[in-house]
This record gives sequence, C-alpha cells and structure tokens, in this order.
Amino acid sequence: MPSDVDEEDAITPIGRRRLKKQVTAVADDEEEVQEGEVEEVEEEEMDVSDTGIDVSAPEHRKMSDEVESIRSSKHRRLRRSHKGEDKQAQEQIDGSGGGYSWEDEYRRSWDIVQEDESGSLETIVSGLVESQKKRYLKNVTPFQRGIIRIMVLVLDYSKVMREKDLRPNRASMMISYAIDFVNEFFDQNPISQLSIVIMRNGLAQIVSEVSGNPHDHIEALKRLRRTEPEGDPSLQNALEMSRGLLLHVASHCTREVLIIFGALFTSDPGNIHNTIKELVKEKISVRVIGLTARVAICDELCRLTNHGDLKSSYSVILNEQHFRELFMDAVTPLAITKSESQNKNGFTLVKMGFPQRISEENPTFCACHSRLVYGGYICPNCKSKVCGLPTVCPCCDLMLILSTHLARSYHHLFPLTLFVEVPVASSYPTKRCFGCQREFSKGVDLSEKGKAENKHRKEYLSSSRYRCTECGTDFCIDCDVFIHEVLHNCPGCESDSRKK
Repeated sequence: MPSDVDEEDAITPIGRRRLKKQVTAVADDEEEVQEGEVEEVEEEEMDVSDTGIDVSAPEHRKMSDEVESIRSSKHRRLRRSHKGEDKQAQEQIDGSGGGYSWEDEYRRSWDIVQEDESGSLETIVSGLVESQKKRYLKNVTPFQRGIIRIMVLVLDYSKVMREKDLRPNRASMMISYAIDFVNEFFDQNPISQLSIVIMRNGLAQIVSEVSGNPHDHIEALKRLRRTEPEGDPSLQNALEMSRGLLLHVASHCTREVLIIFGALFTSDPGNIHNTIKELVKEKISVRVIGLTARVAICDELCRLTNHGDLKSSYSVILNEQHFRELFMDAVTPLAITKSESQNKNGFTLVKMGFPQRISEENPTFCACHSRLVYGGYICPNCKSKVCGLPTVCPCCDLMLILSTHLARSYHHLFPLTLFVEVPVASSYPTKRCFGCQREFSKGVDLSEKGKAENKHRKEYLSSSRYRCTECGTDFCIDCDVFIHEVLHNCPGCESDSRKK
C-alpha cells in the first residue's frame, strides 16, 4: 500500500461497516449465550481478503482483537455452562446406591417417620394409622332409601380403555374393581339385582342379564377379560339398552345406572338428549365415573336424572385408590327424594317368600339353571326348586330370600351411629377393647411438664378409644371400622339388651 495513503483510508467503507456491525451484534448478545449463537457468529466472520481490508492497519488490528476477545469469552462461558449442565444431569440420573435413580427403591416422605424427643415412635405411628382409618367411616345420617335396587352397570370397553395410565391398563383395572364391586354390592344389598352392559364398537352389548346371583356376574366379567377393547363408545346405545332392561321393573324398586366412562366423546346414532328425557320421565337415576375428564353430555345426564345433584352423581377419578372409592360409593343406595317418596296409597307392601332348604340323596333339576343339583330351596308358592338365594322364582316371580338377607338390607335405613372419640386424659376407666380385648394405651401426662414435652406431637396424640353413645362401651379403631362396615350392630348394645 502507498505510504501517502491515510490509515483510516486503508479500510474500505464496505469492510468498515461490516466490521462495526459484527462488533455490535457480538456485544449485544454477550449476556445471553446459546448454542446457536456460536454458529451464527462463525457464519458472519469476515474474510479479510474478500473485503479489501488491510491487515496491517492499526484500526483494523484493534477492532479485530476486540472481536476475537469477545468470541473467546463467549466460547469459554458456553463450555462452562455445558459442563454445569452435564454435571447436573449426571446428578439427576445417579441413584443413592451408585446406579441409576430409577433403580432405587421408591420412597415417600410420609413413609419415613421421625422419632420424637423421647425416642418413641408408638404414639406418632398409632395416631397416623388411626387418622387413616377414620376416613373409611361414612356419613350415617338416616335417609329414606330404596333397599330393593335394580342396577345396570355400564362399562366403557372402547379402544381408549387400552391406555396404560392405570396399571396394567384401564380395562384390566376396571374389571378387577367391577368384580370387587359385585361382591360388595350383593353383600350390602342381598335382595337387589344387577346387570352388566359394555360399550364397544359403537354398540351396547349385554354381558350378564338382570340377576341376583353374584356368581353369574363375576363369571361373565372373568370371561370379558379375554375380549380386547375396540372401537368407539356409544353412550346413547348403552342408555337405551339400560332403559330396556329397567322398563318392566316394579314400582317399589329403584332403577339405577352406573357408567364407567373412559372416553371424551360418544358416537351416537341419534339425538341423545331425547334419550335423557325418557330416562327422566321413567325415573331412572344415572351416575357416571369418569376416567379422564368431565364431559359436557355426562354432566347434563347426571344433573337431569338426579334432580340437579352433581356432587354425588358425577365424579372423575384422581388415581387408582380414588377410582376404587368412587366405585364402592355406589354400593350404598341413593336417598329417595320427597317427590318420589309420596305415595297416595301409603306404604307399598312387597310379597316375599322364605323358602325351606332341603337335602336329597339323588340330584334333581333346579328351575333356575336346569341343572342337576343335590338339594336346594323349595319355593313356598309354587314348590319349584332353586339352587341358591336370594333370587326370583323363575316360575311364579316371587322374590325368595332369607331373613338374614332382609336384616342386612335394613341397616341402610337405620345406620349405626358413629362412635365418639374419647378425649386425651391422664387416666381412663377402661383398659381393654370390648370387641377384641386388645390393651389400650396408657394415659398422657397432662401436667405443665408433660404438656411441654408433648407439645411437638400434640396433633398425633390419641386415646385410641372410641365410645358408643348408647351403651358407653369403648372400642379400638379396628373394631370401630369393622362394626360400622360389616356388623352394623354394636356388640355392647346387643349384650346389654340380652342381659335385660
């Protein structure tokens, strides 16, 4: 380059503008460094020979050094950030035993119980266990309920039930819970009847007919396991089939439909709103348990068929345990509304038969299944033989039950009142549970010193005694739950009545 040329003129105008633009872009992006920015800077690097820049010019060397310094600092920060991310990711996948985190044992924070100051775990653990068992005690407010129930259980068996968000999949868990529901339903409602319908391939199919024999329904559900869920659900077809099954039910029976709905849509052949109107006209109550989310048509269905009560008629599960709880809630009969309980003839009398059991040396055919069986029950009306109770006589349509079946259904009308928890005290009059004779825990020191020691575990302290308000007898939490869930009668009250 000639010596009489000025240093500023050594850089062409095009090269100067491109170089300043590059320096400005690098400086603006200095605070936020990403992987893609390094590539952009490399693509925008200038070729000095192409722009006509004189590398010997002092201004060019100064600006070039500044660009290289900024670029080097960006590369260093990027490498440090990558090392930090790699270290953090490695810490996340490393488990406590040296392997991977998903190979470690699953532990929950509430499973790890800390000792109190005295080193004892008994009081805290017993308090946690009792608080968990108290949740099983239901509301015992007496309502007028229908104890003779005819229910249609509708199961969604469409392709969405192949989803594995419930282990092992939705269909398998639904069938398992349905089997448990059938056993519990007939245990608490022995004079009721049930039918099972599935929604599959846009159709409604009957799995088991209306019957009071739980074994028939359980065998049908076990056979259903071999069927693969397919197609889309049709809520209208299922409701129409349920309506047909409940059409000829006697007026003294309650007509119910329980739907397990896993899809977010329904593929119907007609107007489902007309079907809902027919259900309301025939006083058929519909309850829905959703597996995914609330659906507008299910919301309307439950609201119209349950007199606006959505809280107890439509629910969406949160997890597997919640699914089972919602399923078992349907075991308790629905309360009858004031309009339904009004009857111009007063009370409705239902004719029932109490058959006598016979034993035979040679097998004879039963009227219910046409099979050779030894012994059975003879209908007091038509003298036909049935093999099991409760059932409806296939010859004269008389309901055949035992006195124990009627007694078990009676507790829904007059439930046993909840026991009252005995307050914490320094001493108690009882030392053992009246039911299982298990020894109770001792009293708690309520002095000033004792209150200071128990201050940190005050919420876990419990007397472990639950007292019947009628007879004043104390029970443990296990006997309390067993009495209210199974016996439905207080042993203390029964023993007092026998003494009298």
